[in-house]
Amino acid sequence: MAILLNHQFNPLPADKQIDTSSFLDSVSHLPAFFDCLGSAVFSPIKADITGNITTIRKVYETNPTKFKTLQQILEGEKEMHGPQWPKVGATLALMWLKRGLKFVQVLLQSISDGERDENNPNLIKVNVTKAYEIALKKYHGWVVQKLFQAALIAAPYKDDFLKALSKGQNVKEEECIEKIRQFLVNFTTTIEAIYIMYNKMNAELNYKA
Repeated sequence: MAILLNHQFNPLPADKQIDTSSFLDSVSHLPAFFDCLGSAVFSPIKADITGNITTIRKVYETNPTKFKTLQQILEGEKEMHGPQWPKVGATLALMWLKRGLKFVQVLLQSISDGERDENNPNLIKVNVTKAYEIALKKYHGWVVQKLFQAALIAAPYKDDFLKALSKGQNVKEEECIEKIRQFLVNFTTTIEAIYIMYNKMNAELNYKA
């Protein structure tokens, strides 16, 4: 679980404002998560997340004081870009990033909840499928959806996935699941806060990639 627990997300304050620097520090380690899925077919999600993190960081670094929180980035870009907003800059990048993070969150939650194919209990295809359908499918066109159907076939065994998350160490499944649950506490709260922020600011777009 080193990939997850070594870079925990911070608890949010009462006002649910997300500190940009802290968020970027934590999220920048998540692309390695997709290596644990074992197939190069997942590399587009990894590349998308990495690119979106880079875009947000570049905007943040232009004025760390002004863009101290993610909400301040959205508000600042709305003022700067006018009618082009929200389909621009860090606002657009964070919109897609949160979907990639939602994929990770739903996948891990499904595994920790014990959801599985009773005929093939050591496969995580059921979990990956649920994560894709909830977080990403409706934003993807037919061609991209077909690519991910291929990715689902290549989904790893749960044992191999948990071992990869633990950086090759042999850890008992129960211990792994407990650590996943620990990671999900602040991670889930952060993702939910971003989704709420986008809805409140009418920054959500539903076009297909």
